[in-house]
Amino acid sequence: MIRVLIADDEPMVRAGVRAVLATDPGLTVVAEAGDGAEAVELVRRHRPDVAVLDIRMPRVGGIEALASLRGAAPETGVVMLTTFGEDDYILQALAGGAAGFLVKSGAPEELIAGVRAVAGGAAYLSPKVAARVVAHLAATGAGSAAGRRAAARERVAALTARERDVLAHVAAGLSNGQIARRLHVVEGTVKAHVSSILARLGVDNRAAAAVMAHEAGVTPPAAPVRSEP
Repeated sequence: MIRVLIADDEPMVRAGVRAVLATDPGLTVVAEAGDGAEAVELVRRHRPDVAVLDIRMPRVGGIEALASLRGAAPETGVVMLTTFGEDDYILQALAGGAAGFLVKSGAPEELIAGVRAVAGGAAYLSPKVAARVVAHLAATGAGSAAGRRAAARERVAALTARERDVLAHVAAGLSNGQIARRLHVVEGTVKAHVSSILARLGVDNRAAAAVMAHEAGVTPPAAPVRSEP
């Protein structure tokens, strides 16, 4: 059972998130918080597998809570809920180590997929969030959008063929175990590849690697085709 904490200052949003998560029998909400300070306290008390945090909340927001949780409960994965117009906050959360990013207006299936991915040690970026982050980096970072894409492609091209395969699966939100099963290798091999990928790309976490994969135009792998019985 995956244990989840929800933090949002709007009770209706919390209720909506809780209702969506309740549709998956493998997920259970163990606590709810109305701001980031309360979220940190409840995470310390309940030790959930995943904390779903609104990126902006009164008093103590998701960014500040994330910073506290990295030190107080590093084993708890963090998924950020965002709305449009919060790109700067998303970049801060990405740099702070958040593993998942979802838009509040997204499909319920994305919320479940994101929580499950982060609980499994993977990164998950809603396609809308990934596109916005890439566009925002291109608009505000050094160089043109074409220049950023070229730089990302150059870094990705320096990876081995197997590392590029692993990166594509990371960008798709798969955990190490899922990637290992897809590629028919042991999980330890995938973990070693991921560590090498992060070092070669010059990024600190899987979410940042996923963003660079999107910038480089890495195509997410197709789901395996199930044979007819």
